[in-house]
Amino acid sequence: MQNLVKSSEISSIEAWVPRGLIGNPENILSIPVTEEGLCPIRICWVDQRVISLEKIEDSSNLPLKLLLPRLVEPHAHIDKAFTWEEFPNLSGNYDSALKRNLEELKVRSIENLIQRSEKSLNLAFKNGLRSIRTHIDSFGFSGHQYWEALIDLKIKWEKLIDLQCVALVPLEYWSSEEGCLLADRVANWGGLLGGVLVPPCRGKKTFKSLLELIKLANELGCGIDIHIDESSREPGSGLKQLIRVLDSFENKVPITCSHLSSMGLLSPNRLKYMADRLASHQVNVVALPFTNAWLLGRKQNETPVKRPLAPIRQLQEAGVTVAIGGDNVQDPWFPYGDFDPITLISGALPLTQLAPWERLGLAPFTTSAAALMGLNWDGTIKINGPANFVILKATTWAEALSSKPCRELIVDGTRFDEETLSNSPKADAFN
Repeated sequence: MQNLVKSSEISSIEAWVPRGLIGNPENILSIPVTEEGLCPIRICWVDQRVISLEKIEDSSNLPLKLLLPRLVEPHAHIDKAFTWEEFPNLSGNYDSALKRNLEELKVRSIENLIQRSEKSLNLAFKNGLRSIRTHIDSFGFSGHQYWEALIDLKIKWEKLIDLQCVALVPLEYWSSEEGCLLADRVANWGGLLGGVLVPPCRGKKTFKSLLELIKLANELGCGIDIHIDESSREPGSGLKQLIRVLDSFENKVPITCSHLSSMGLLSPNRLKYMADRLASHQVNVVALPFTNAWLLGRKQNETPVKRPLAPIRQLQEAGVTVAIGGDNVQDPWFPYGDFDPITLISGALPLTQLAPWERLGLAPFTTSAAALMGLNWDGTIKINGPANFVILKATTWAEALSSKPCRELIVDGTRFDEETLSNSPKADAFN
């Protein structure tokens, strides 16, 4: 393929790098830092590994690019992406989204699933993602077929994108014989167990379903990622049940709570208590501000001024690992998006008031997201670390986030320039 540069000789780039993402701070103690937390650095690598980080001495010749690690998407739904055109949810509410989703599921074909998933992965790679955790509608025989198709895609794309798959089924399904068989397959495929827990969450049935799920995951050594409290009513009701279950069972597998939207509506004291309990059980959280801001808190003829949103700052203060994900892309749950992590950072900034020039503002998109997903690389730029970068044509955060900047990629030491990326490279070309 043309326009790819790969060599065993030393390669380098000069760029602005966020101070909080530099993994060898002892080597750059004297490097100046802008008010936006960016450092001018020359990064050198051979083959796939960084060999040096150097201060740029010439202040009259500063970089014209901003460099980030290749980023990660901790929560997606590539199996239903790009279905909005045929199954629009024009009312924009949760119940209608679920109804249209189920209508699409009845006519979903393996061919359409593969086509949409390939489109998702192509866009994700081009936009700078290196790993995606995707939830897959997995109920019944069709669900088994979807998993086989996506596992094939996982293998096909493994050189470019690490694909993590979560089985999304009704929570009580994991207590059935069919659910146990699915869980065994998912574990063998290296996937995670998932489900949905929204109000009403009272009573023994919910407690039992959660407990059975966590017991099953521990028997299989399989992680859990559940949709929980994606609601604007009964704040934290699913979370209360989860904490009760974890208090009664010694869990040994990683658990992620996706959404936790209504937790943000709890009183400050109750919220702090719940955040502390999550931290004590080492439960991770994925906040999903785009879909939640669109679907939740709707009232007829009113603009909602109090929005359900995971309390990211409070969770961080309690010691919970929090990532931010893009969630749905052009499907009944959310009408736009294109798997662009830079757009996610930009759009989340006003919704969450998290700024990327602050360490805890950037971490949910970089190091915390990588930790939550259990990735081998933490996403910091360091000596002997992987040469995997997203390079933006920008010199400040403001410039990078104000429009969709031109970008190029370094993937395991290989340079993908703008022309190559504009042609949407296929995974087949690199196998």
